[in-house]
Amino acid sequence: MRACVIIPARYASTRFPGKPLVELLGKPMILWVAELSARAVGQEHVYIATEDERIADVAREAGFQPLMTSSEALTGTDRLSEAASMIDYDIYVNVQGDEPLVEPADIRRCIELKTEQPEMIFNGFCWIGADEDPTSVNIPKVITTEDGVMVYMSRTALPGFKDPKYAPERYMKQVCIYGFSGEELAAYGAFGRKSTLEKAEDIEILRFLELGSKIFMYECRPGSLAVDVQEDVAKVEAALQARRSL
Repeated sequence: MRACVIIPARYASTRFPGKPLVELLGKPMILWVAELSARAVGQEHVYIATEDERIADVAREAGFQPLMTSSEALTGTDRLSEAASMIDYDIYVNVQGDEPLVEPADIRRCIELKTEQPEMIFNGFCWIGADEDPTSVNIPKVITTEDGVMVYMSRTALPGFKDPKYAPERYMKQVCIYGFSGEELAAYGAFGRKSTLEKAEDIEILRFLELGSKIFMYECRPGSLAVDVQEDVAKVEAALQARRSL
C-alpha cells in the first residue's frame, strides 16, 4: 500500500504564532519534523500542508513539497483532510509539525499497522516521563481498553480513581502520529464542525468517536516532546542536543 506523511503546519497559531518556523538549534522546527519523516517514507512522499507562503517557501527550499490549504481549517486534521484530497495514496500519516523528536521507526510502525488492519485508525502513545506532570493541560492523556482500543483522551489526568490504592502507577500520553485512509479523512472533514467533546478538550481526534471509528493506540519510543508554547523550546533543544551526542 502506498503511504505518505503529511505534516500540518499552521503559521497563525493562537498560542504560538509562527511556531513551525521557530528555530531549534538553528533549523526551523518544521524541517526537523520533515527530515525525520523522510527517513521513514522517503523525501518524495513527505508533504507540508500549510496556509502560509512563508512556511511553503521554507519547505520548497529544503526540497519538500508544500500543499496550500485554507486558512479556515478548524484543526490540523481538517487541514490534512483537505491536503489528502490533492494527492493519491492508500495511507496518509499525520505527523504533527511540533514533534521534532518524532522517531522514524514509529512512523513506519504506524504504516505497518494500518496496512494490516485498514479498518482501524492508529495513533501513537508513550508513557509520561517522571519529569512530566500528568495534570498539565498541555499533555493529552489517553485511556484504552485492555486490548489497546482508545476509550477517551483528555487534558485531565486519566484514569481517575476513587480509592488512592488504585491510582495509576503511570499515565499514557498521546504521540502525534496518526494513520488514516482517504475515506476516513474525507468523513472527518465532512463533519463540518468541532464535536462537543473535541471542542471542550481541544483534542481533535475525539471527533472520530462521533463518527464511530475505532482508534488503536500503539506504543512509541519514550521521550516524545512537543513544542506547545514558547517555554517548551529550551527543553526540546536540550533533548535534541542530547540525541545528537548519542
